[in-house]
Amino acid sequence: MSIWEYANPKKFMTTTAPVLPWVFAIAIAATVIGLVWGFFFTPEAENFGSTVKIIYLHVPSALMAINAWLMMLVASLIWLVRRHHVSALAAKAAAPVGIAMTLIALITGAIWGQPTWGTWWVWDPRLTSFLILFLFYLGYVALWSAIEDPDTAADLTSVLCMVGSVFALLSRYAVNFWNQGLHQGASLSMDKAENVSNVYYIPLLISMGGFVLLFIALVILRTRTEIRLRRIGALQARARRS
Repeated sequence: MSIWEYANPKKFMTTTAPVLPWVFAIAIAATVIGLVWGFFFTPEAENFGSTVKIIYLHVPSALMAINAWLMMLVASLIWLVRRHHVSALAAKAAAPVGIAMTLIALITGAIWGQPTWGTWWVWDPRLTSFLILFLFYLGYVALWSAIEDPDTAADLTSVLCMVGSVFALLSRYAVNFWNQGLHQGASLSMDKAENVSNVYYIPLLISMGGFVLLFIALVILRTRTEIRLRRIGALQARARRS
């Protein structure tokens, strides 16, 4: 079986229909467990107090804001190379979810930054690149809405996605590129010494897993909706010609 079989809209719809409720259920369960455990059953941090608990929202949402754009990049490249409509629609479907994740990350980052840094916002390299990524998300959605022909819209948004990927990578690795800036390094790392304390580690992992699954579920749901809308549009165009 080839993975490209799922680029067929009918195959995609029949395959995802029974899977989607399970993904949603596990995603919601993991997210609720991670957030409740993190916010109500972990201690305050020595240097940050109770504000440290914002990591259970901030870190997963920031992770998905970046990786949502990278998923859109992969789907856009597949569209440009192989012209599979499902990949273009999946990229389109992921953008509003990415906007929500980026907005959550920006807001929770400001809430975290005010007591930690003494200000709601600084023009830190990572924060600035993250804000630019948010603007690229808005531009991507606006470009899809502004162009009537879906194939042309998919082509142009794919190019925009490639350009915006620079800022997605910068927002992830800005702390490594520039030593200056207030934003701390990664909360999770392959190096155990750089990880958050064990008492925060497990609920954070569960929360991150929940956000990943929630993103997958929402993208599948929205892609299915986009496929239906494309079918309706094709039927309406056929009816007008007849």
